[in-house]
Amino acid sequence: MANIGLRIEPKSEPTIETLAGLWSRSLIDWPDGRSDRTTFVNWMQGPSYYLDLRQPAGRPDFRGVRNLRALNFTQLDWLASQEGFAGELHYADGFFEWRREIDFQPQAIYSDQGRLWMEPDMMVEEGKDIPYIEHWHREPVDLDPVCTLRLDDPADGTRAYLMRLGSLFMYARARSAAVPAGLHLQECVAGAESVEDAQNLIDCEISQGVVTDAGWIIQRSSLPFRERERIDPVWASKASGAIVLSDIDADGRDVARKWQLLDAQGALDAFPIEAKVRSAS
Repeated sequence: MANIGLRIEPKSEPTIETLAGLWSRSLIDWPDGRSDRTTFVNWMQGPSYYLDLRQPAGRPDFRGVRNLRALNFTQLDWLASQEGFAGELHYADGFFEWRREIDFQPQAIYSDQGRLWMEPDMMVEEGKDIPYIEHWHREPVDLDPVCTLRLDDPADGTRAYLMRLGSLFMYARARSAAVPAGLHLQECVAGAESVEDAQNLIDCEISQGVVTDAGWIIQRSSLPFRERERIDPVWASKASGAIVLSDIDADGRDVARKWQLLDAQGALDAFPIEAKVRSAS
């Protein structure tokens, strides 16, 4: 017997434009009954570029660790359990796709695609190639100014993304070491021939922080020794698209890393402008 008067409301689907902002995840469910409510997940979305950081619970003690070379295998194993990526969000045929130019984990077999729809108190994501359900919540942050820079290191071809969203920022820098596709990073670290090789596999930075009068201060990072440090972007030459970020090398020495601007979305005035900066390494 037909249900008379029953009306199924269509799902309210966001657009790439309306997704701009900061999102946190409260839940992921898989069909086999597994679920996760404890992993820290923040996704920052700009006009189309995005950055994402995911850190599981149970973080070990990193007190006293000041650089990449100070990490031991126990710490490296937990660090290798993290996830994070940066790239561009696309939409086609009902699916959003987070294309990853930078990925903390080795390249996955499947693309990152899913459907999104709005519920009264959250946004739901349903995976396409991998079945899962995620619950997302928009954080109450200022969206002005918003700007994302896609960057290249002329010295070695490393890519990076830097996004400012109001008083917050996220930064992603790819690793230089090659990692085999299709494995988990923990497998790669466990199979490394030396602790230095394992450290190099971990050397992919995805950081989140706050813009203050004292500088751009990192609050959370895939590399814990970067927390409480500053990146302080300044233009070496705005005309040529050369920008410098404060960084440290593997041994903890301060460096000024020079990047070349490949693309920008939003207002470049979101980033400080200085005529002179210290020499870039």
